[in-house]
Amino acid sequence: MTTHHLVVQSPGLSAEHAEQLAALAQAQGIARINATAARLLDVQHDDGTRAEVTGWAERHGVDTAFVPAGLKLSGCKVLAMDMDSTLINIECIDEIAGMAGLKDKVSEITEAAMRGEIKDFSESLRRRVALLEGVPADALEQVYTEKLRLNPGAERLISTAQAAGIKVLLVSGGFTFFTERLRERLNLDSAHANTLEISNGVLTGKVVGDILDADAKEAHLRAFAREHGAAQEQIIAMGDGANDLKMLGAAGFPVAYHAKPLVRQQTRYALNVSGLDGVLNWFES
Repeated sequence: MTTHHLVVQSPGLSAEHAEQLAALAQAQGIARINATAARLLDVQHDDGTRAEVTGWAERHGVDTAFVPAGLKLSGCKVLAMDMDSTLINIECIDEIAGMAGLKDKVSEITEAAMRGEIKDFSESLRRRVALLEGVPADALEQVYTEKLRLNPGAERLISTAQAAGIKVLLVSGGFTFFTERLRERLNLDSAHANTLEISNGVLTGKVVGDILDADAKEAHLRAFAREHGAAQEQIIAMGDGANDLKMLGAAGFPVAYHAKPLVRQQTRYALNVSGLDGVLNWFES
């Protein structure tokens, strides 16, 4: 049976956290990775142990990941990321709506879609975009400048992945106005999203072309992986909402990042309290 380690991490990780989890997982030792993370060595990883460890860790605000011993980041070839609420701190469409005093109406639909309560993402996006009819196109730049921030650990994750030879894909149900700026800013290899229609300096309330939904996210990831010769086990994918689940399912390392409960339940790995660069602690130097 493959030896597994248990990586535990939290901004407030204490020695007691690591020791308690080591006892639950019957670890053969504890190796501190850094101030916020530790590797528990040669742990039990049967379903019962995993459930007990995960339950305890969630109650105490600790992220856990059972990983095969000896994982190397350079063994991966592709990193795929969702944008809104994953790479960045906001849902762009909600903030655009906020510029027109419509944030509550739009964010209510956004939340329901991300929780998986609205099954048809394309329909939910069309409903939200329709509410933006007449909003000045300048609002997009204002959102990018005033509201949009990278989530903690984003730049370190991407730069470290790129240094290891990994190709980075940004694939979003959001908008190209933002993905293109982030692609240039972070030197990403590819980015895909929806295009808002603009006429006479205002949003028309429509999207140009087909909607980039869950199926399209998965298709873009699979095409990108083929382009770069990446097998499933060489793909890291990160997302937070229901429309990310198919993309996450195509990755060997699917990561629910500060995600909705539905996504956490269906995804093997999760970062609930750590930054995006928490992924890096799973790999050994």
